[in-house]
Amino acid sequence: MLSPYSLRFWKADDLPDLIFHGNNPKIAQNMSDSFPSPYTEEAGLKFINFANEDGKGRIFCIDCEGKAIGGIGLHPLSDIFHPSVELGYWLGEAYWGKGIISQLIPEMLAIAFANPNIERVFARTMGRNKPSQQVLIKAGFKFEYELKGTISKLGILEDEVVFGFRRVEPPL
Repeated sequence: MLSPYSLRFWKADDLPDLIFHGNNPKIAQNMSDSFPSPYTEEAGLKFINFANEDGKGRIFCIDCEGKAIGGIGLHPLSDIFHPSVELGYWLGEAYWGKGIISQLIPEMLAIAFANPNIERVFARTMGRNKPSQQVLIKAGFKFEYELKGTISKLGILEDEVVFGFRRVEPPL
């Protein structure tokens, strides 16, 4: 059976869906502060423009039958960290628990590793975000490290848990 979920570039027409799904405090609580709450039209337009500005196709819309239901992206690092890219994602609450992100991560890994200079894709989660950690493990990511109290979200210190996927596992 063909999946109804796919990746595509963001379009201006996605703005209502982006605001509808993004304007949810349950999503914002697990995102960086650059993901605003409430999620406004102005924030949505700014994001769509940002996602499409470089033309490199690193930030994608998660599509379900023509509707934008979330986002997933690869965020390159610079300087000495350039062999790594950070994977970030979010999904509208109505779509949680359906395996959508786990299904799309292999496509994102293929995009990342199409660049021969990328050696590692990693994702950070907040310590309390066990569902996102399980998504990463299911997709083949390995636990790398946990830092206590390094994230401040809504005035609360959170643990940072990092998972990585390597092109080739480094020797021990």
